[in-house]
Amino acid sequence: MTNNHVTKLQINLNAVSFNLDFFKSKLQKNTKILAVVKAFGYGSEAISIAKKIQNDVSYFAVAYTHEGVALRDAGINNPILVLHPQLSNLQLIIDRCLEPNLYNYTILNSFIDLAEAQKLKNYPVHIKFNTGLNRLGFNSKDVDEICKKINSTNSIKIASIFSHLAASEDKNEREFSKKQISLFNEISDNFENNIGYKPMMHMCNTSGIINYPEAHFDMVRLGIGLYGFANEESITNQLKNVMTLSSVISQIHTIKEGESVGYNRSFIAQNDMKTATIPIGHADGIHRKLGNGVGYVKINGEKAPIVGNVCMDMIMVDLTSIDCNINDDVIIFDNQQTINDLANKSSTISYELITAISQRVKRETIS
Repeated sequence: MTNNHVTKLQINLNAVSFNLDFFKSKLQKNTKILAVVKAFGYGSEAISIAKKIQNDVSYFAVAYTHEGVALRDAGINNPILVLHPQLSNLQLIIDRCLEPNLYNYTILNSFIDLAEAQKLKNYPVHIKFNTGLNRLGFNSKDVDEICKKINSTNSIKIASIFSHLAASEDKNEREFSKKQISLFNEISDNFENNIGYKPMMHMCNTSGIINYPEAHFDMVRLGIGLYGFANEESITNQLKNVMTLSSVISQIHTIKEGESVGYNRSFIAQNDMKTATIPIGHADGIHRKLGNGVGYVKINGEKAPIVGNVCMDMIMVDLTSIDCNINDDVIIFDNQQTINDLANKSSTISYELITAISQRVKRETIS
């Protein structure tokens, strides 16, 4: 069914390519790039982005199996790493030639059993090690036991071992990050010695690419940077904005002094004023914390504060001093600075703000 929602998220694919090239320029020539397109491409449009850059990256990564299946069904042939596979999806992973991250003994043993039962040989898998994030992954003490299991079967082959920096963007945590890198180097050496071949190593996310070049290893994982953010203002300012969220004015009201606007009468007009109703609300990704004058939109280049509570499908804004009409364009955000500002006002981060944009909002791509 056609999406007729007038609120739309525009994705600039040329900006994605620009950002990819920016980070590629920070790497050694032989360092591969894994592009992270999980969560609908960080809230944008994963398939369109993957198609745009598939010839310029070595790998894609998704969080869950169905995200990888969607890429395969769209014709993406690059290797696809599933970062958080579940036991119930292992057969589907094999069926679609996806590559699982095996992060504990339960999923490692289950995948080996399944691969052996189907007489698979050298199926590519990835092993994650926990070096301090304490989220997913084996510990360093597990290397010997893991390698015994790997050496006892020809059903799988380790494509990579990897870890994740816990605070790569925080320069106050450099000592901790350095310890993680050192531990990962020890794990990698031990692992390679035990299995007799060298898998790829990767550890760096976007901030790691910038701050820890010594940890680029064989491949880096480019996530939020692909979409125009770098957790560091000076770097973000060198990237191009990828996403623009816009809508239109549905109705204009004249509000008299003393009248209220919105649910719970949370806004009472102190003077006569004009408001506009915009067809976007918290069901579309507008955080309720942005209501009551905290957040804003732009109409004809001027800020229009949100008045009253954010509704499920609508917001109301103050346009008393703005010359505009019904159906005029409304910009919720069109640059990284506004996204970061709205995220700060929502007591969150850019990641959450952009990934929260509902799938009912129409997506359009520019290439």
